[in-house]
Amino acid sequence: MKLFLLAIVGFYPFLELNASTPKSITCTRTEYREEYIPGTKSSPGYVRNYEIDVEIPCNGESAKIDDNDCSEGTVIGGLLGAGIALSSSRGKDRFWAVPAGGTAGALIGCQVDGG
Repeated sequence: MKLFLLAIVGFYPFLELNASTPKSITCTRTEYREEYIPGTKSSPGYVRNYEIDVEIPCNGESAKIDDNDCSEGTVIGGLLGAGIALSSSRGKDRFWAVPAGGTAGALIGCQVDGG
């Protein structure tokens, strides 16, 4: 049981490092523009041209969407947690230690996997 608690406390810094805020992605497009500058009799008018960057909505292809799927980490963490609990407990303690270790391992595995 001490080993299990030590493992949970040992993984805590990794849980804090992996928790991140989603990054916003902006897509831009360069647009060509023209502006007519009127003239006078002595100074004729002209057309000024320039390009500007305009923000547009991103397509699903260009932006990666994080759907917080942590199924792989849950399975692996549950198996590792149950295995650690099974190896560190004896006798009647295994009846509660293995499910508790599996549950805790699944929660930690989901957080490590990015969920």
